[in-house]
Amino acid sequence: MARLSFMPDKLRAAFLKKTYALAEKLKSKVQQNLTNKLLNIRTGKLVRSIFEEVKNETNSVTGRVYSSGLPYARIQEFGGQTKAHIIEAKNGKALMFNMSGKEVFFKRVHHSGSKIKGVHYMGEAFKEMTPEIKAGYGEAAREGTR
Repeated sequence: MARLSFMPDKLRAAFLKKTYALAEKLKSKVQQNLTNKLLNIRTGKLVRSIFEEVKNETNSVTGRVYSSGLPYARIQEFGGQTKAHIIEAKNGKALMFNMSGKEVFFKRVHHSGSKIKGVHYMGEAFKEMTPEIKAGYGEAAREGTR
């Protein structure tokens, strides 16, 4: 965040332009991490849940990249333990599993929960871009004060 309440319009514009560019690039890096490196993609919902936002307020310009609308996005980033729960057939009469080479069917099963290791798809992208972000804001400050 850059404090801008006492800065000239030219400097605010330079920070705003740089924030838009960096937020878009960070969003792309997060999405690349999800598709190329870290997770097996089945539906693409997590990739499509990644957004960037830039706010231009009286005292600041801020940018952020975030996931919205998916309850499992957080546990994929940071890891954790899911609670025990019941899984029930929704789209058919039964759930089918292979057990000891045989197909077995159940209307519902008790799942004991899963331990999920975080893949840090956002954190890794931010860490990778940190030098570029710092340099970018240095450039914006120089450009806005010329």
